[in-house]
Amino acid sequence: MDKPRASLPENIVIFDGVCNLCEFSVNFIFERDGAGLFYFTPAQSPLGASLLTRFGINTSRLDTVVLVSSDRAFTRSAAAIEIASRLDMPWNLLAAFQAIPKPLRDMLYDLIAQNRYQLFGKKEECMLPSEELRKRFLEQIPRAS
Repeated sequence: MDKPRASLPENIVIFDGVCNLCEFSVNFIFERDGAGLFYFTPAQSPLGASLLTRFGINTSRLDTVVLVSSDRAFTRSAAAIEIASRLDMPWNLLAAFQAIPKPLRDMLYDLIAQNRYQLFGKKEECMLPSEELRKRFLEQIPRAS
């Protein structure tokens, strides 16, 4: 069930819940987000799918992390840079990569994204976050029994 827009936090990271690289990324963000700015939801969850549809992002083949912030969706390298810019020091300095032309950044991002399962593996089910991280999850997909 979709939550009303007004009750959603400002910064939502939508990720592929079965991708090991994506799970690493969520944990990386969480551990370096001292201000508690980011919340998470898997693309496979009803909320994740609803937000992706709302912003016209193909839900059948999600190969990017998505940051929904201030009623705007960032994808690919723009999402990664936007997220990095809000992390604790020194990680926020990665925002300097914005100086690289977007087509070049996205080409590198796409190369990694298209090969992420081969390079980092894939899970059968969405990640099971720690108790602390779970508090920052807006919605999880039900685990298979």
